[in-house]
Amino acid sequence: MKEIKLKAMAKINLGLDVTRKREDGYHEVRMIMQSINMYDQIRLSPLEEPQIRVKTNVSFLPVNEDNLVYKAAKLLMDEFQVTSGVEIDLRKFIPTAAGMGGGSSDAAAVLVGVNRMFQLGLTKRELMERSVAIGADVPFCVLRGTALAEGIGEILTPLPSLPKCFVLIAKPPINVSTKFVYTNLRANELTCHPDIDGQIRALQDGDLEAVCKKMGNVLETVTIPAYPIIQTIKDKMMQCGAVNAMMSGSGPTVFGIFNEREQAERAAELLREEDKIRQMFVTTAM
Repeated sequence: MKEIKLKAMAKINLGLDVTRKREDGYHEVRMIMQSINMYDQIRLSPLEEPQIRVKTNVSFLPVNEDNLVYKAAKLLMDEFQVTSGVEIDLRKFIPTAAGMGGGSSDAAAVLVGVNRMFQLGLTKRELMERSVAIGADVPFCVLRGTALAEGIGEILTPLPSLPKCFVLIAKPPINVSTKFVYTNLRANELTCHPDIDGQIRALQDGDLEAVCKKMGNVLETVTIPAYPIIQTIKDKMMQCGAVNAMMSGSGPTVFGIFNEREQAERAAELLREEDKIRQMFVTTAM
């Protein structure tokens, strides 16, 4: 068995709607999810002894069963009774606690890598079916690209790719708990919902302006009042020429869609100067 290197891609939500809170406490969603060209790096190395070992470049991340990459490896290795082990070296570049699916994408990449390393023979669909046990965003992170996510996020329908554009990612110096956001969301009282179906039609038409015009995220109703800097960043991106700007996931990361790279880079410079935001990236959609 040879060492395997993988990229775990970040995601943004072009549209995020919550349709209801279920009796079991989960929220049903309709989201358009988009992979972007920002990634963590993962290296899997085989071990002779039957263990899972995790290393990372981020000191505050756990390196035991509390890390999603450990859970992902254990899920498949237990099911298929793998008798050897694996070392997972995780190099984090996606901002953490940021609404960009970094942990979910890391888990998805490990599922793909363990499947390949131990020749388990699972298809992408079979990996996606298993991955929901780790987290609702993990199936999309296995799939990648552009997709409609329904249910709790695990029912996925691939969509045409986002038309060519440039994406500015800005994470303010705060962390937001997803649990906090969903706990405080009044899902059954929401009166304004993003036009997810309209976005799907716009993607099918290859109309970037229409996709962006219909962007919306109901979780902003919780996160922005708690952290007003998110709205400040959105406004400044719009002032710099973004087609639109929105919070990704439960936040606090904000992304802006730009037609030109130069516009996105100018917006990044302005935000750095005025708000001292250091986690800033200009990238593209996959």
